Amino acid sequence: MVPNKSTPRILQQQPVRSSDPQQQQSGSSDFQPKPAAPKGEQQMGEGSYEGTRDYNNRTAEYLKKADVEADAEAAKPRSEEEARELDAAEEEGKSHSKGEH
Repeated sequence: MVPNKSTPRILQQQPVRSSDPQQQQSGSSDFQPKPAAPKGEQQMGEGSYEGTRDYNNRTAEYLKKADVEADAEAAKPRSEEEARELDAAEEEGKSHSKGEH
């Protein structure tokens, strides 16, 4: 094999730039690790055990104390026009969903 004799590559220096030392020092902490959460406040997946317990307790309390039938009746559309608007809004929301329609 014959060694490849090539001309050495000449490197160019970058022009000197005026820089702001604070700009170089400051930075976003987005990529810094977060400090560990205190015991009992750790997140698990998309939620926490504490949050789930709280939700379940509040839901159970609501079902014990509230008149669910009256709340359901109060939530019904007050007119045909309002019913159509609610249906249209629901369809619009579903159109953005990646799940089943």
